[in-house]
Amino acid sequence: MKQGNKLYEGKAKILFETDDPELLIQYFKDDASAFNAKKLGHIESKGVFNNKISTRLFHEVEKNRIPTHFVKFLSEREMLVKRVDIIMVEVVLRNVIAGNLAKRMGLEEGKVLPQPIIDLHLKDDSLDDPLINEDTAVAFDLATHEELAQMRKYTLKINRILMEFFGSRNVNLIDFKLEFGRCAADGGKLLLADEITPDGCRLWEMGSGRKMDKDRFRRDLGNIEATYAEVERLVTS
Repeated sequence: MKQGNKLYEGKAKILFETDDPELLIQYFKDDASAFNAKKLGHIESKGVFNNKISTRLFHEVEKNRIPTHFVKFLSEREMLVKRVDIIMVEVVLRNVIAGNLAKRMGLEEGKVLPQPIIDLHLKDDSLDDPLINEDTAVAFDLATHEELAQMRKYTLKINRILMEFFGSRNVNLIDFKLEFGRCAADGGKLLLADEITPDGCRLWEMGSGRKMDKDRFRRDLGNIEATYAEVERLVTS
């Protein structure tokens, strides 16, 4: 697949056009950011690890009938994906009190929630990705009620799939962020897009609670590269 012009560059990835107008090359960078790009850095080989992790996890959810934009693995930093129109609503699912939820509710991290919580956030770094609700998303033409219901259904199913997947590898899935897009080539079909990696998932080692995700960068915990490499080994083994 021939790489064409750069279409978009974000904090962690670059999208390139190809000779097929319906397909893009998604390139994973080593750049790291936190707190909506207020903290910036570099994690050596993060792009390589995240591409392999995301490839494996896209395969895992697809075999459980979750449609994604993933087409195939191209190289250590590149995957081929379907062109989608990203819905500007980030879906965050929480299984355990941690991160922003702990701060928002004034609680300590670590308590398992009685049921998963799904939060919706406007995808806008300049506004710090504010929390929104379904009515807001619909009123501002970000998504329809039907799309949001489908996103919720997919997210809950993905949670069950990933909890089992990581649990079998002695890792607790604490929370994660997903993005979805509309695929024009598939008649506007809703697809899971972006990535599934330690950048957007909280992963804690069972028993010890050791953090195995981007919190190591956010909180200056050290051993960042080694931890991403460990997650890649666990996921792809």
